[in-house]
Amino acid sequence: MIVFGIESSCDETAAAVVADGCRVLSSVIYSQVPLHQPYGGVVPEIASRSHIEKIRPILEQALAEAFPGEPDEAAWAHIDAIAATCGPGLAASLLVGWTAAKGLALALDKPLLPVNHMHAHLWSVRLNHPELENAALYPQLGLAVSGGHTCFVESPEPHHFRLIGQTIDDAAGEAFDKAAKLLGLGYPGGPVIDRLARTWVPAPGERPIPFPRGRVSPEHPLQEGLLPELCVSFSGLKTALLTYARKHPPQTEADAAKLAFSYQEAIVEALALRVEQALKRRAYRSFALGGGVSLNRRLRDRLAAVCAQGGVRFLTAEPGFCGDNAAMIAGLASAGGALRDPDPLARDVDPSLPV
Repeated sequence: MIVFGIESSCDETAAAVVADGCRVLSSVIYSQVPLHQPYGGVVPEIASRSHIEKIRPILEQALAEAFPGEPDEAAWAHIDAIAATCGPGLAASLLVGWTAAKGLALALDKPLLPVNHMHAHLWSVRLNHPELENAALYPQLGLAVSGGHTCFVESPEPHHFRLIGQTIDDAAGEAFDKAAKLLGLGYPGGPVIDRLARTWVPAPGERPIPFPRGRVSPEHPLQEGLLPELCVSFSGLKTALLTYARKHPPQTEADAAKLAFSYQEAIVEALALRVEQALKRRAYRSFALGGGVSLNRRLRDRLAAVCAQGGVRFLTAEPGFCGDNAAMIAGLASAGGALRDPDPLARDVDPSLPV
């Protein structure tokens, strides 16, 4: 099955063509980072306007790259279905991609497949990895970690998802962005903090700053199904950073590097500790790490070590498929993982679509 996918849930306009769940024929992404950098974060109105301007050329480029040299009519004939993100995400951004998908499905008389953005992030580990198709991966534990979400997800079998833990306030990516803005490091915060943290060389006996690991009280009210030991809070970490930076403003590059390392380590350890807890609860066969923050090298290395210690197969997406992209949307849909909907053309976007 060959699926044309569209992604516009936040600030990337993306389109892709994927066959049989994993074979990526094309993947085109337009990033809006330069548009949002002056504001230190994504501005929803700017994001949606940019999607409207870029969606058509991105769709055309994805089709042309998937079937080079073929005229549009012949290229579209290869496509079996149109898939798009219908949630979660920014409402105005979601509407652009979902409406484009509806238009294509109607014009081409192709099935329309709605996709959950979070499900797709966890599926992204399979892109360009056909050897995983028949591998014993379930039950699987997944962590989707991005600028907008930090979710621990249990999958007893393919395309079945149960949310068992999440952030109760800031997402991990948001915590990185807020820290970078506070320290004047620029946007997006994750990559710059990752790079700066790697430059810290501690003196003999020097220890990182002991920032909090985001523990959530067992008495904290949580939605049904969530486990306190698998939930995390990053708002206190941000406050701790602000307090420390005011009392001990970095004077040198080494001071800034130590601060970045310590802050990053708190986020990484908060997530790693919860993965360790989850692996003790149940005998999982694999662990899937997806989302933009999964590009963080320290996080990848730490979680790979946790999985090795627990005897669980560690899976993560290729760098080009970690952030928001349409290949994960088309891939999941072409593998049969789209949301079940008897009338998808009547469906509206859902900015708060649950896992």
